[in-house]
Amino acid sequence: MLQTAFFSHIETQYLSQLPFVAYRKPNEKIINAILQNNDTVYEVTDFKERGFVFAPFNLQDRIVIFPLETSQCLSAEFKPASNLDAKPIEFELDKNTRDAHLKLIQKGINDIKAERFKKVVLSRVEKISLDDKSPIELFESLLQTYPSAFVYLWYHPGIGLWLGATPEILLSVEGQRFNTMALAGTQPYANSKHVSWDAKNIEEQRLVTHYITETLKPYTDRIDTGEVQTAKAGQLLHLKTKISGVFQPGALKDVITHLHPTPAVCGMPLKASQAFILAHENYNREYYTGFLGELNFKTAKTRNTNRRNVENSAYQTVKLTTHLYVNLRCMQLKQQDAFIYTGGGITKDSNAIEEWEETVNKAQTMLSVLKN
Repeated sequence: MLQTAFFSHIETQYLSQLPFVAYRKPNEKIINAILQNNDTVYEVTDFKERGFVFAPFNLQDRIVIFPLETSQCLSAEFKPASNLDAKPIEFELDKNTRDAHLKLIQKGINDIKAERFKKVVLSRVEKISLDDKSPIELFESLLQTYPSAFVYLWYHPGIGLWLGATPEILLSVEGQRFNTMALAGTQPYANSKHVSWDAKNIEEQRLVTHYITETLKPYTDRIDTGEVQTAKAGQLLHLKTKISGVFQPGALKDVITHLHPTPAVCGMPLKASQAFILAHENYNREYYTGFLGELNFKTAKTRNTNRRNVENSAYQTVKLTTHLYVNLRCMQLKQQDAFIYTGGGITKDSNAIEEWEETVNKAQTMLSVLKN
């Protein structure tokens, strides 16, 4: 399908107020869309469903899915019109918002020092005018600006409209083999990935990696942890550790529900940090720091087992694949406003002012396409 026809289908679906998602996986050229043929809100119950899943931060709320059996699937090659850079945008911040978030961060630090928990991820939301930009225009800008991110535009008339460019994989599964990552620590990108990391960021990354590996162990036959790397996401740098292994049969639901939310979006221990967030952030994250992506798609692969016998050498295997991403660097659109969500991990070594500045830096991912 041609790129122009692809976007025309999306626009028709949106104007018809029917659910859809358009997305591109990291470092790929193909854009995909799933167009639901009715406005029903379908929910995930056992993670055996097949479709595109959109899950909230708090799994007590509903996990929405666009089922493949009630949807049309489209794909096209996306050819960028130009290579856009994410240029920093200066914007006026509300002093009351800043003061409130600083107080929240300081309370988190105080509770950590009082040993109520080891880490908590605290977030806020920033309201920005859309300036008459359409959701599809913003989606195209995200595609061009962030080629290495999972970029998406998600809409359901009964829930809302979200879009984003997230750098973080929650879980990638092919058959029983899985890959995930621990992503924590943040600093601005300054033309080089060869940087030093302070004790606070290193400790935050260690906590996230340890939590994920320990959480997955009961459901795996093997688990491997890679070296800590510095990864670039837009104009930010993060610490990243790749984690891979083999699941036990039938473990997908347990893995997802125990893995989410990770310490990278919630904290440690999970229950104590999540309780603090729900009690003190003073707004509903909804689908920010939730997860989204393909659930139980069928993927066919051809392999050759005997190269000498061409006639009998092609064997096709069909496996279920799942690719889920953490909903970071995202915004929700409501009428003529965009609500940008940002946050950061708080540990005993955190500095409130520096943590505030980190949220400002992270907001640039969405601001760069809203205001450029």
